[in-house]
Amino acid sequence: MQRRYLVAVLVAAVLVANGSRAWAIETRVDGLEGPEANNVVNYLAELEAADYGRARLKSEIQRRSREALKAYGYYEPTIDVSLKTGDDAQAVERAVVTIDPGPRVMIETLDIQLTGDASDDRYFLDAIDAMPLEEGEPLLHAPYEDLRSQLSTLAAERGYFDAAFPRHRIEVRPWQQSARIYLTLDSGERYRFGRVSYSGSQIDVAKLRNMLPFDAGDPYLAGQLAEYNQRLGQTGWFRGISVRPRIESGASLAQAQLNWWQAVDRRPLDAAPAGPSGQAQPVLLSASALDATRNVATPGPPRVPVDVSLIPADRHQFEVGIGYATDVGPRTQFSWDQPWLNADGDSLYHELYLSAPEQQFSGTYRMPLADPLRDSYELQYGIKNLDNEDTQSLEASVELARQWVFDNGWTQRLYVRSTYEDFKQADQDEQVLLYYPGISWSRIRTRNPRFPTWGDSQRLSLAVSDTLWGSDATFVRGTLDSQWIRMLGSDYRFIGRTSIGAMSTDDFDKIPPSLRFFTGGDRSVRGYGYESLAPRNEDGKLLGGQQKFVASIEAQRRLSGNWWGAAFVDTGNAFNDWWPQDLATGAGLGVRWVSPVGPIRLDIAHPFDNEEDSWRLHFAIGPEF
Repeated sequence: MQRRYLVAVLVAAVLVANGSRAWAIETRVDGLEGPEANNVVNYLAELEAADYGRARLKSEIQRRSREALKAYGYYEPTIDVSLKTGDDAQAVERAVVTIDPGPRVMIETLDIQLTGDASDDRYFLDAIDAMPLEEGEPLLHAPYEDLRSQLSTLAAERGYFDAAFPRHRIEVRPWQQSARIYLTLDSGERYRFGRVSYSGSQIDVAKLRNMLPFDAGDPYLAGQLAEYNQRLGQTGWFRGISVRPRIESGASLAQAQLNWWQAVDRRPLDAAPAGPSGQAQPVLLSASALDATRNVATPGPPRVPVDVSLIPADRHQFEVGIGYATDVGPRTQFSWDQPWLNADGDSLYHELYLSAPEQQFSGTYRMPLADPLRDSYELQYGIKNLDNEDTQSLEASVELARQWVFDNGWTQRLYVRSTYEDFKQADQDEQVLLYYPGISWSRIRTRNPRFPTWGDSQRLSLAVSDTLWGSDATFVRGTLDSQWIRMLGSDYRFIGRTSIGAMSTDDFDKIPPSLRFFTGGDRSVRGYGYESLAPRNEDGKLLGGQQKFVASIEAQRRLSGNWWGAAFVDTGNAFNDWWPQDLATGAGLGVRWVSPVGPIRLDIAHPFDNEEDSWRLHFAIGPEF
């Protein structure tokens, strides 16, 4: 007979109590291998010899071994136990368990039934179809227990609160090596969502109801309550949210018994089990958690009322951020958020951004409509001062926008913007007032936002200005930005991005720097200075371009833990005559550290089209999106 040695020493520490010591027994199983032998070892893992005399210890080892073998259909094993002592010839340190498992019990009858509304529910039918047990195959306890647990969980999640198991038993006849499995779930009626009640809300309840993912009378789904909880959290209006079904006393769902196999070869067959299992069991919902509401006053299917308890968010929230990037040097950001101003849920957000080349103050007043997460008006305003390279600009702007968020994740924004800009770009000195409508579409998808393992970001915009409605310049301007992140395995990460911009105008000298195109820098073409790539005048000063093209590919490999190495190639330029004669290209190597505040990036890039600099250092903090 084949022999396999399985040693389990799970308790290595010495226990000291009243001067005595105790150890877990080192166990070796002979005559058996595979998961059955592993299960025997698991059952004996925490058995301590000091708690038993030798005769009783042998008996306990045999008892636990039999229980372990029943889970795999062996009900008549022959078990011999040999105890080995240590150096002192008294304390038992090792047990050799020799097992002849005997004949295996086979499934003769497998009778699983669904009654009630769940008989047509595909989730229940799929769970039964996926059960691995078949007639004529060996009896295994775990799949039966797993199915009972899964059906109980499905009943709770899908609103079958009156569900019960009127028939649930295993009949084992060891002398015939046969087993009969009977399991019937009577689900009863499926509950429906009832009335939703709110407490503690400072926001008009009508707006909260418009975010419900279900209507009264819809079939109950626990997942929709979680979805609603998430939607309420996304508004920013509350700091405490509780969405709970009001489940009162009534019929309760029968739970799967623990250790039912201890009673299968006794009478009665469905007697209540007792004793420790020795194995981790599936987590089952308590009967009290599954009690259903019985609303006899409501005609039709029973309903479950939902209680929503809310705690308003602080009306004034402040944040301060400090960072550094080679593009702008040290930077500071102050924000003041008022997430709700009134019962309509209007919000106000202000931000002050300070860096050496740029200082900006901006505000956004948001007015949510009927569906607060999907439809809103926004009023944006701000003032910005920029002094970078050959650009000096003071800009003030006001924008009114209508925003829609669609089911596919895209956001559409239709806006009208007014901008006054006093600027000097190289030898061009102007003050312009522009009025222009525009539209944009954007979408961001990501997994693990702090350091995305998968994601993409897309943005497309179009704006039009004309002197016909009083604007100082006529132009049509469009941009397209796209970025992708994908993983290969768990140690290789790839990032691709492209940025395209184009503008048509006969009034380029009146186009302010905020609408012209520049490239170069940490998030553009590395190896070149921040916004240093663009057409220049005869004196070599930057003018900006009417078109832009940037493309980048980066490959990253995990070095160790949160440390990654990177290799990249960037290319691009801003220009006036499409297609550019020469794209400025940079390539280099970098290091990434995924810190608690987001990835920290350090790159060394070589510009192939800049004779003055052989390399340039780039440092930035924050995620790619």
